[in-house]
Amino acid sequence: MESAIDQHLTCPRSLSRRVPDGYEPPFPMWVGRADASVEQVVMAYLGVQFRDEAQRPAALAALRHMVSGLEGTDGASHHDLTYHVDNQGHHNLMVVGYWNDPAAYCRWLLSDKIAGWWSSEERLSESLGYFREAVSPRVDQFETLYAFQDQLPGVGAVMDGISGEINEHGYWGSMRERFPLSQTDWMQGRGSLTVVSGDPDTGGRVVVQGHDNIALIRSGQDWIAAGAEERALYLDEILPTLQAGMDFLRDNGTEVGCYSNRFVQSIDLDGNLLDESYNIGHWASLDRLERWAESHPTHLRIFTTFFKVATRLDKLRLYHEVSVSDGRQQLFEYINCHPGTGMMRDAEVPADV
Repeated sequence: MESAIDQHLTCPRSLSRRVPDGYEPPFPMWVGRADASVEQVVMAYLGVQFRDEAQRPAALAALRHMVSGLEGTDGASHHDLTYHVDNQGHHNLMVVGYWNDPAAYCRWLLSDKIAGWWSSEERLSESLGYFREAVSPRVDQFETLYAFQDQLPGVGAVMDGISGEINEHGYWGSMRERFPLSQTDWMQGRGSLTVVSGDPDTGGRVVVQGHDNIALIRSGQDWIAAGAEERALYLDEILPTLQAGMDFLRDNGTEVGCYSNRFVQSIDLDGNLLDESYNIGHWASLDRLERWAESHPTHLRIFTTFFKVATRLDKLRLYHEVSVSDGRQQLFEYINCHPGTGMMRDAEVPADV
């Protein structure tokens, strides 16, 4: 059995683990492996927001434009598409891009094609809203966990391979202990969200400054290849408790340290729903995420349900990825979005804005 932390990222541990050395997990799980040459990745969530169904064709056209923008030498190595309705009743389409080369991402972001479109005055006069939320964690600042070993989604798609069975899972605190940085650093959140440009209440362009060690979790479910029994297992047993927990974080996240929570379903380029979904959650810190996971009834029900069905999984694919990042490696920008969108909801607005 392997450690979740790859050999080249292992160092003398100054922070102890929560389980003894002889711990054996109750079922097999795996993590993504990246080549030692990969030092940092980029996770970018690019969104289109619209109020009613009449705007869907224009929103889909905008989404396709964003997808085409990811093509080319410096474009994302992998991307996927999602849809969700937020608690303000607004529809949101997103393309999520991943890079394992931050220099290529920077060239892409600053290119005339991308920067010119985003900064154009035309964006302000459209009836659509836009947002982009990106973080660039180092390889010691993120972890993955998969109940399967092939066709890894999310950040796993820009890693090079998969581990053998890993030790650090199946107990509270295992998420943190899969981070290479957890060997020596508590990864505590420092600072607060601040609006540095614009005003969320008046719309237009808004830029939010993040802070060190914001935690981002993507937790996914894929039932595309599942048979009738497994589909029922997911739709009838897992999904109801999962949906309740995600709705709680969406509507009440501020009180537990969750800045933003979106439970999304995958789509194709025409907006058709696919049989896979995932949650996207931004948290004030890793320990706030852990505290909710370990003690809040909404997550305890999710955790208990998963353990009850884990040994019955075959084609149902469950996974997650969690990262922290430095404040200077974060980007949160919005155009014509409602003030409850993303990081704007909890961002402090200076008195002179």
